[in-house]
Amino acid sequence: MSDHYFTADPASDAERRVLGVRLGGQDLDVEVAGGVFSPGGVDKGTRILLDEVPGPPSGDLLDLGCGWGPVALTMALANPAATVWAVDVNARALDLVRRNAERLGVADRVRAVTPDGVPDAVTFAALWSNPPIRVGKSVLHEMLRTWLPRIAPGGAPGGAWMVVQKNLGSDSLARWIETELGLVTRRATSSKGFRVLHTTR
Repeated sequence: MSDHYFTADPASDAERRVLGVRLGGQDLDVEVAGGVFSPGGVDKGTRILLDEVPGPPSGDLLDLGCGWGPVALTMALANPAATVWAVDVNARALDLVRRNAERLGVADRVRAVTPDGVPDAVTFAALWSNPPIRVGKSVLHEMLRTWLPRIAPGGAPGGAWMVVQKNLGSDSLARWIETELGLVTRRATSSKGFRVLHTTR
């Protein structure tokens, strides 16, 4: 049985390979590997997020559940005045983000760390995420309780932008964020069975 990508040290084949992808309007080569989310390229939900969200603001930004780094790399490429925190529990994913940031010349502004590697004092001008819905509600809710309160007040382009499949509970998640966390959450757009939710303080 293969590992789920939401694993600290996946046991599946770690052989890296170079893949051509399009990020931030550029055709780029990145490294991917098994045992991380979407090793075949930019998945549909992430692509919708990247296409629909306005360009990131300056300051500290968060990619929650970064995988091999398509969101974090796009943020870093889009705004040289940003410091991007690429957060994941998967050590292989974090290694790939570091390698890809180096490859694309943005290593000076990408911090690939586990959740406890982000200093408590850091707040985020924006959070972008294709959250790991399939880990289950209790784990997902705990993640959001931890990170959503750390977004800075203000509207777009700041706030938290998350893409969630409609049939995996995007609308109920939006209601939970508003009810449980007291944060305004609206549907920014819908595309190809996905919702992009925008949460603000």
